Amino acid sequence: MRYSGIGGQAVMEGVMMKNKNRYAVAVRKPDHEIEVMTKEYKGIVPGEIWQKIPLVRGVLSFIDSLVLGMSTLMYSASFFEDEDESEKVKQKDSPEKMKAKENAMMGGTVTLSVILAIAIFMILPYYLSVFCSRFIASDMIVAVLEGILRLAIFIGYIVVISKMKEIQRVFMYHGAEHKCINCIEHGMELNVENVRRSSKEHKRCGTSFLMFVVILSVVLFLFIRVDSHVLRLVLRLALVPVIAGVSYELLRVAGRSDNPVINLISKPGLWMQGLTTKEPDDEMIEVGIASVEAVFDWRAYIAEIRAEEGISEEINAAVSPEGTGQKVQEMKQ
Repeated sequence: MRYSGIGGQAVMEGVMMKNKNRYAVAVRKPDHEIEVMTKEYKGIVPGEIWQKIPLVRGVLSFIDSLVLGMSTLMYSASFFEDEDESEKVKQKDSPEKMKAKENAMMGGTVTLSVILAIAIFMILPYYLSVFCSRFIASDMIVAVLEGILRLAIFIGYIVVISKMKEIQRVFMYHGAEHKCINCIEHGMELNVENVRRSSKEHKRCGTSFLMFVVILSVVLFLFIRVDSHVLRLVLRLALVPVIAGVSYELLRVAGRSDNPVINLISKPGLWMQGLTTKEPDDEMIEVGIASVEAVFDWRAYIAEIRAEEGISEEINAAVSPEGTGQKVQEMKQ
């Protein structure tokens, strides 16, 4: 597998793909046509200097993913709003006011999401363990219990939302996103057939990032030994950016390496992707392909892979993943 540099996320009835400073959102509209929008996004802190600073780049990348993710999610949702209501709002407000409202709504939503995530996955497990400490004498056991509770709450949350019909479709598009990236990173031409047989799990997934965050917090908090409950909580909250930064570095290494040790520590995240990704149908795969093609020249990328490996198209066809010896079909233009 060769690192491509592209990443993305699922949105409502669509897929967002990002390559460097450009991103594309492809959405399957109610009329079944695919709408593709491309834009530039240079991040909340423009420039490439911060990208060279370990830990710091992880925190900023996490914030960027929240901002861009919420923006693209709102964009995709706009195709499924009530047309009459949407038209009334557009007529009532000027474009400047509409933009200001959208930015305010996005900022508020991102802030609320972060607060809720910290409350549910950091503060709640801590106070549950504090309650249990009344019946448990060992501080070590209480600390381990806090970690188990944090992990259980995270997994339980994923399980619960995965039962929702709308979320199930988002998870299917999530699978389409991963399959498209896996397809090209394994040197296969980007078409529905090749994408369909590619894996729906990927080591650079946000689910894997969150699993790293949860697991690292479990381990790190075992060593925070202070008597004050308030100080314990403050230290936990203060360490959240550090944990996010370290998790990003681990994810970054995992996405560029096939080292057995790296593959081993990536396993929990890949297992969790069994919940957050589902097998997409062909129409969803087409949306994923449209999103990739809007920001990434996969033909040039595959040509580079074949040139580096010294493999001709004929040899590549002979060792295709299914071993059929048939030449991989090129996607119809």
